[in-house]
Amino acid sequence: MNRALLVIDVQESFRQRELWQAVSAPDIAARTARLTDAARAAGDLVVWILHAEPGTGGPFDPASGHVRPIEGLEPREGEPVLTKTSRNAFTTTELQRLLTAHGIREVVICGIQTEQCCETTARLAADLGYTVTFVTDATATFPIPHRDAPAGRPLPEVLADPATLPTDQIIARTEYALAGRFATIATLASLTG
Repeated sequence: MNRALLVIDVQESFRQRELWQAVSAPDIAARTARLTDAARAAGDLVVWILHAEPGTGGPFDPASGHVRPIEGLEPREGEPVLTKTSRNAFTTTELQRLLTAHGIREVVICGIQTEQCCETTARLAADLGYTVTFVTDATATFPIPHRDAPAGRPLPEVLADPATLPTDQIIARTEYALAGRFATIATLASLTG
C-alpha cells in the first residue's frame, strides 16, 4: 500500500447550512462511498478528515454534533479520522506523519469544497512531494457570491445575482488550476470501473 484516499470534510456540518440547497453534488455521500469502496478493495489507506471550528457555536463547532461524516458514511476500524481547523488537511493535523508512517507516496482527493479544502490540500500535497489524483466529480461545492456583494443576503438573491460564480465554473477553474501542475484530474468512473 503506497496510496491513500483522503476524504475531506464530507460531513453533516454542511447539510445544516441553507447553502446546502445549492450544492453541486447532492449525492456526494454516495459518490464518496463508491470511491471508498474501491479504495478499500484496492488495499489503499482511507483517511477521513473533518473540519472543526471550536467555540463558534455554528455547525462546524464540535459541540453542535455535526462534525461527523454525512449519514451513510462510516469509517471502518483502522481508518484514521483526523480533525483539522485549517483549510488544508496537513497544517493542523498529523496527516503528513501518518502518511509517512504508512509509506504513502500517492494521495487521491475527494470531498467538500472543491475549490477550498480539497484544492488547497491537493496543492500542499504536491508541494510536499506526493503524487496527487483529484477526483473532481467526487467533490462538491457551492456558488460563490461576488466579493463586493452585500453579506447576509438570502440564498435566492445570491443565486439570482449574475455576479455569483456558479458551481460549474468553480469546478472548471479548479481543474484548470490543478491539472498538469499539482494533480492529475480523474473521474469517479475511471477509478471505480
